Amino acid sequence: MGRHSVEAMKIGILGTGHVGRALAIGWAGGSHDVVLGSRRPEDAASRAELATVREAGVPVLDPYSAVAGADVVVNATPGTVSVPLLTEIGAPALAGKALLDVAVGFREDGTLSHLEESLGEEIQRTFPDTKVVKTLCTIDAQLMVAPESLRGPSTVFLSGDDADAKRRVGGLLNDLGWPPDSLLDLGGIPTARGQEHYSLLFMGIADAIGSYGFGIQVVPPSRG
Repeated sequence: MGRHSVEAMKIGILGTGHVGRALAIGWAGGSHDVVLGSRRPEDAASRAELATVREAGVPVLDPYSAVAGADVVVNATPGTVSVPLLTEIGAPALAGKALLDVAVGFREDGTLSHLEESLGEEIQRTFPDTKVVKTLCTIDAQLMVAPESLRGPSTVFLSGDDADAKRRVGGLLNDLGWPPDSLLDLGGIPTARGQEHYSLLFMGIADAIGSYGFGIQVVPPSRG
């Protein structure tokens, strides 16, 4: 499966968990300039946790510095803290940028934190000058950067209001190995709610098959 970059970009990834680290290493292997944003970049535990990211040539900075100069910002923080962190960074620093939102908000009891409005919608409403695109939240971190490991084709979804931002994000997905025909544009940012709520079904499937390593594919009807 070929990986083709539409254009080299500066990518600022917020979040140092499994998702943030996987995406950082995945994009750093291409032509992109990737920076990871951590709220504790100099903490000893953080340095040990992020050793593989640094070995891949990805610098770890504070969140504001990671966003500065980025063409695309990636929100890979826990969904319950995403908006407060972005607010701390500030709307001016995010204005005009494409923001790829991967996060889903979970409460401590495992229920979703965003029911009436998705996290993607909340981010777009809170930062109207930022171009939010929701994607990748329907698959496990390891598969985000290795779709070729699946037995067959899988679908990844995009939700957002800005066509150019979706094009940029689609190019970044291609760079991770997702072919163009695997990308399904659901429409505007309100459709992000369906992506986030799928996490409940995702957990049910994972429990049933004993693995998070699966994708889903939208199969259209055959033409008669």
